[in-house]
Amino acid sequence: MKTASDRTVAEKLDAADPLAPLRAEFHLPLGPDGSPRVYFCGHSLGLAPKRAAAIVTEELEAWAREGVAGHFTGPRPWVAYHEQLTQGFAELAGAQPIEVVAMNSLTVNLHLLLAGFYRPTRARHKILIEARAFPSDRYAVASQIRHHGFDPAEGLVEIAPRAGEDVLRTEDICEHIERHGAEIAVVLLPGVQYLSGQLLDMQAITACAHRQGCLVGFDLAHAIGNVPLNLHDWDVDFAAWCGYKYLNGGPGAIGGCFVHERHAHADLPRFAGWWGHDKATRFDMPQAFSPLPGAEGWQISNPPILSAAPLLASLELFEAAGMAALRRKSLDLTAYLVALLREHVYEAVSILTPDEADARGCQLSLRLNRAPHEARAIHDALTDRGMVCDWREPDVIRVAPVPLYNTFTEVWDFVAALKALL
Repeated sequence: MKTASDRTVAEKLDAADPLAPLRAEFHLPLGPDGSPRVYFCGHSLGLAPKRAAAIVTEELEAWAREGVAGHFTGPRPWVAYHEQLTQGFAELAGAQPIEVVAMNSLTVNLHLLLAGFYRPTRARHKILIEARAFPSDRYAVASQIRHHGFDPAEGLVEIAPRAGEDVLRTEDICEHIERHGAEIAVVLLPGVQYLSGQLLDMQAITACAHRQGCLVGFDLAHAIGNVPLNLHDWDVDFAAWCGYKYLNGGPGAIGGCFVHERHAHADLPRFAGWWGHDKATRFDMPQAFSPLPGAEGWQISNPPILSAAPLLASLELFEAAGMAALRRKSLDLTAYLVALLREHVYEAVSILTPDEADARGCQLSLRLNRAPHEARAIHDALTDRGMVCDWREPDVIRVAPVPLYNTFTEVWDFVAALKALL
């Protein structure tokens, strides 16, 4: 196949793409000349589904028309609004409906889940995370350790890539767990690492940790809607995610969490709230808390309707496309990007993301082989040319061709612009 030297190859790939019509379902940011920007930043904030505005408007109109009665009337009564997201979340998480719930935001959900699953003892009180964990995860874990009276300097255990490498090796993670498992209460790792774009082997890590008596949770912010998940069969204990990256729910969109079905009726301690109480007696206002079975029992407050509404539009598109088809296109888009980069800017760019297709999602993390300030200037120049990607200190450009709305031609245009600047 011809590659970057011939843009018509990309155009032919787009013409043959069965998912191409989905692009028309999203608002595309426009440049000063009115043409669409090349938006490769869905790993940070997904684009707006066109139907999202209509759904939000419908809820605003219901509020204006019905007032408090809107909780129980209309096509989408607010009292059960989060339940409309359950099936879509379950399919994307590879879960049973009882195992997922739409609620809160990511870090709030991690705190709520750790309140139940992190039950430290003097002998087993450590939490294993990765050394380059997203700061919010690190802050949450450190504060949980401190909250239970332990010192994060001793209780927070980090696993890092080998010297000179950029990604974690599954064997290193498992070897560390096997060596220190008796001290580790919880393993909390990302499904997809935010900086490198590495997709971790969640199934292998979970099995290894369970053999050592550790509970296992995953931050799926960069995984859900990006890669196929099978949390139930992988026997993951808990997980949490946001709704605004690959799920396209809008800035600050409601997040979600997963609690494995085997914990559905467990008497785990938790920070309780009214919305997690048994629905049959919730409005009787009982004094004693009776949690709903499954993930719903971890709710505290009723969901923010205007934050949840855009996700309905996005989940409709996921359902129409199917995750298997999206994954196939994602693999092709990212492989095409890798091929063009290696053909045209091989000596100038290092790809931090793993080569293996099953060890990455759609994101590639690029390090330009020059001084950080020069690399940052090239990133800014890409932005000026209508290429929307993002920068992570000190020297990483993250690029994510998303199969719902990105094209092979955009991949070609990005590499052409990068080559010209280099």
